[in-house]
Formats: sequence, structure tokens, C-alpha cells
Amino acid sequence: MVVNRPGTVVRMGVLALLWGSSFLWIKIALTGLSPVQIALVRTLLGAVVLVVLGFTRGQRLPSGKGLWGHLAVAAVFGNVIPFVLFAVGEQTVDSGVAGVLNATTPLWALALGLLLGFERRRNTARLVGLGLGFAGTLLIFAPWEKAGLASWGAVACLAAAASYAVSYTYIGRTISGRGLSSIQLSSAQLVTATGLTVLVLPVGGLEETHLTWQALVAVGVLGVFGTGAAFVLNYRLIEDEGPTNATTVGYLLPVVSVLLGAAFLGEDLNARVVVGMVVVLVGVALTRRQPATAIIPTDAVPVTTLK
Repeated sequence: MVVNRPGTVVRMGVLALLWGSSFLWIKIALTGLSPVQIALVRTLLGAVVLVVLGFTRGQRLPSGKGLWGHLAVAAVFGNVIPFVLFAVGEQTVDSGVAGVLNATTPLWALALGLLLGFERRRNTARLVGLGLGFAGTLLIFAPWEKAGLASWGAVACLAAAASYAVSYTYIGRTISGRGLSSIQLSSAQLVTATGLTVLVLPVGGLEETHLTWQALVAVGVLGVFGTGAAFVLNYRLIEDEGPTNATTVGYLLPVVSVLLGAAFLGEDLNARVVVGMVVVLVGVALTRRQPATAIIPTDAVPVTTLK
């Protein structure tokens, strides 16, 4: 990646830290809140950050029943389901492993595109990358070991990553290219996600809380910084460096999540998970290879890459 503007490396590092640490904050927040409660608070705080930012820039929430209907679908698959499932998964899975499984989102997106027939770039490198990525995921799960990670928690994290892929695909085909800014669409999506998560509260969200200052700080950081402010940085990176260069930060997230989990939560940094992580990232890198003459339109980038 060639950096074109001063400060880009710093922004990328901060963004990788914010998104990569989200799994650490989820783990800590689980000490006082249920998965649904965590999802509600983070969407609410993230929505407040983006709506306020939009209003300060003179960007109001979009209008149109049809658009809001599409945003509701995007919110279900891009926020409600993955936010809840990652928290559910981390009840039994290490935060570092959850971060690694999150990195499979591009693999699911490519597989979905191939399955539905609208992904036409079937070059050998991308197909090999798809196979490598899922092979790395299998290595992380280690189903051949009785004490491996093939648990319902790991499945929940993998399903959350797949849900992100469904959202990105849906956004690219129904919402992008409407002449609205990423901040307008993402803030509207988070507002919608907040309302939809409220509807889910009766299912696992009305449990008694055991609030501690650690849980409150964790969910606050997760919502304001990991969900709201992180998108602002991502939006700036796309503006400064273009969509292709901006996606490079995705390769740092699993590394950050694994290192933070090991450093602050004492999670096991075993060789199998590390090797699996490397294989997944190599696979993802291959699936993102584009022909030298390809031109990627800016509206091909998902309007939200919230983690």
C-alpha cells in the first residue's frame, strides 16, 4: 500500500486498535451485561456519535420508506445479528479467537457472490484464497480435538462473520450509489439497528444486570469509540486513500485482538490458532487481488464496516 497523505498511518493504527480491541471490550462487558444488552448499548452510543457528527456537517438522516426498508435489512444482518452473536460466542470463546473468526467476513462475501452468480471475477488466486481461508478456519476450530474450539460459541462467531458478509452484499446491491454520504447511511443504519435491538430485548435482554465499573467502561468504549468513532476514522481513510487502500486495516484486526486477549485476559496464544490466523489472512489477501486494469468504484465499498 502506498500512503498518499500525512497522518494516514496513524489513523490506520488507531482504527485497527479500536476495531481489534472491540472483542476485548465485549469480553469485559459480559461480566455485567447480557449479549443483547451489550448489542443495544453499543448501537445506541454509536448511533448518537454518527447522528451528531452528521448534524454538525449539515448531513441529515435520509428520507424515503423504501430506503429505510433496505436499511432495516442491512441493520439486521450488519448490526443486530453479528453484535449479539459475537457477544454470545465470547461467553465461551476467547476474544482473540473471535477476532480471527471475524476476519473470515471477506471469504463469506466472496462465497456468497459465487453462489448467487453476481461475482464474476473467478480467477485462480481468488479461488485458492477462498479455499485457504476456510482451511485456516478449520485449523482454528480443530474439530479433531475433543478440547478444540468447535463449540457453539465458535459457531456463533463464525455465523456473525457470515452475517456481516450478507449485509455488505445487500448494501452493495440495494443501498450504495444513491447519492448519500456514508455517514448519512451508516447513522441511519445504526438508528434502525437500535430500534430493532430494543425489539429483541424480551429474548435475553431483560436479565438482571451485575454492573461493575469495568463493564460500564467496556461497553461505553465499545459504543462510542469501537462503533461510532471508528467509522469516522474509516470514512476519513476512504476519502484520503481510496477504498482499496483503506481496506488494508482489516489485516491488522485479528493480530490486535489476539495480542490484546493474551496480554490483558491471559488467553492462550497457542501455535495452532496463530498458524490458522496466518492462513486465514493469506487467504483473505488472495481473495482481494484485483486484475491490474480493474477500476473499483467508490460505491463498491460497504457503507459500514462496523465491528
